[in-house]
Amino acid sequence: MNRKQKILLLIVALAFYLVLLPYLCRDRNYLLGVITTASVLSVISAGVWLIFYIGRINIGQGAFALIGGYTGAIAISKLGLSFWFGLVMAGIVSMLVGIIIGLPLLRLKGVYFSMITLSLTETARLTAQSLVPITNGPNGILNLPLPGELSFFGITLIPDFAKVNKHIAMFYLSAFLLIASYAVLYRIINSRVGWLFRSLQQNEDLASSFGVDVPRLRVIAFAICTFYAGIGGAFFVAMQQSIYPATFSVQDSTYFLLYCFLGGLGYVFGPLIGTFVLYIGFEMLQGLNEYQPLIYALLMIGMMLWLPNGMLSLRLPFLAGKKSPLGGAK
Repeated sequence: MNRKQKILLLIVALAFYLVLLPYLCRDRNYLLGVITTASVLSVISAGVWLIFYIGRINIGQGAFALIGGYTGAIAISKLGLSFWFGLVMAGIVSMLVGIIIGLPLLRLKGVYFSMITLSLTETARLTAQSLVPITNGPNGILNLPLPGELSFFGITLIPDFAKVNKHIAMFYLSAFLLIASYAVLYRIINSRVGWLFRSLQQNEDLASSFGVDVPRLRVIAFAICTFYAGIGGAFFVAMQQSIYPATFSVQDSTYFLLYCFLGGLGYVFGPLIGTFVLYIGFEMLQGLNEYQPLIYALLMIGMMLWLPNGMLSLRLPFLAGKKSPLGGAK
């Protein structure tokens, strides 16, 4: 597939996602909400994928999403700041916490790093539950207002969500975050920094012998990962208009891993495809009651058996592209 065909396919996909999809779901708030949730979970999963790309397995993404969610909620409810400022603040606070934790944590390798990150989500939950004066403890923070108007020099860039169809507004905001996050991620992976990240996945000792600042690159990747989690967590909380210590749990952190595995670890858009398929599929199985976990498990086992490299290991030229050391596209 040549460049023109790729651009055409991209335009068609964006037209479907941004125009046709919200039009078809305009009167189906539940379905639109599912798609919106899948979009923002894709953003959080993108950060997990980046850590895979440098050769680590992060099972603590839910912790940083929870930190971002509480930061945004506290900024709005207790500090009286706007949602837009709180959204940026959530990403920055999560990133700073990620850097502080990542400096010693990223020295660990293999299962040691994974096990420590696994405990981060539960630690974040217990911390949120204990800091009652700040987080309201188990009661959480409720009745958060919808995002207000965003204007620049008197020009309204984004209307007040309370004065428009909030479901459509949330969808387009999630779509913007998704497109922006994956565009940035794609650009990073195809830049000089991306090549250096790839060298960490190949062999850190060899990369270090060639003068690559391995510790610095690991922290940069983890900072980007946690920033994505913070932004996604703050948006999710704004969409739900509430947050509790269990809003993001260990199970959610595990799901973020599964999204990446299902889509394909070797592909930038792997977590995006994996999230949409897995999350929407999970919602479709809600009506099967007690049979839902069984069907869900069988589908996942089948995927792992017949598509061990993810759904994008199928021949999809636009999404696949060139091969990478992870076994898929850049």
